[in-house]
Amino acid sequence: MNATTMKLKGNWNVTKGKLKQKYANLTDSDLLYEEGREDELIGRIEKRTGAARAEIDRFLKEDCGCV
Repeated sequence: MNATTMKLKGNWNVTKGKLKQKYANLTDSDLLYEEGREDELIGRIEKRTGAARAEIDRFLKEDCGCV
């Protein structure tokens, strides 16, 4: 497990709330976090929002504090 995964897991409820604020069309199913399946999670967010992975990664790092 890398540091990003650990940070994401530890703050997931806060991060999930911020993602829902930015992308209102995300559902709880879209944001289901499973350890080791972070790429699938990002893929669901990309598909639902139409945002590029780089944009989502940047939001997670800058606005949510995921490192």
